[in-house]
Amino acid sequence: MKEVGPDRACAEWLLRCGAHVRRLNSERFQTDYNSLPAGNVASYKIEEINADNAAVMSVGFPYLEGLNHLKKIRFYNCVYLDDEALIELSRVKHTLEELEVGSCGVITDKGIASIAELELLKVLKLYDLPAVRDKRGCFEILKKALPQCDIQFPDAVPSTTKST
Repeated sequence: MKEVGPDRACAEWLLRCGAHVRRLNSERFQTDYNSLPAGNVASYKIEEINADNAAVMSVGFPYLEGLNHLKKIRFYNCVYLDDEALIELSRVKHTLEELEVGSCGVITDKGIASIAELELLKVLKLYDLPAVRDKRGCFEILKKALPQCDIQFPDAVPSTTKST
C-alpha cells in the first residue's frame, strides 16, 4: 500500500478476486489485473466497484481504507461475502453513496444492520438475502438510521409501501 497507494492496492485485490473497478472520470470498468496502469499511481482513484460473482471476502476489506472517492459498490452473488465484510464497509462511510447487495446467501441480519453506519448512503438496494431472518426489522433499523436514503428492500416492504 505504501508503494502504490490505497486505490491501486485495492484495485489489485479486487481484480484478483474477479471484481471490476471504475476509476474516477472514466466510463469503463477495469476488468483485467494486467491492464492496471504503471507509473503515476497517485492519479488512480476508484469511484465504483462491481463485484458480481466475485470471490471477495472480509479478509480483504481493509484494502478499502483510504479510498476517498468511492461512491458506489455492487455485490451480487458473492458466495464468500459475510457480515464481517459488510461491517468493514464503515471504512468508506464518508464517501459511499450507493450500495447494492443481492443474492449473497450468508449475509444475516447483523450484516444488514451494520449498513446503518454508512451515513452518506443515498441509494440502498437489498434483495435475495435468504439468511436475513427479520427483513422488516432490518428495514426499520435502516430507515431510521438513514432517513435520506432510498432503501429498496422488496422482501421487507410490501410493493405498495414507499420506503422513503
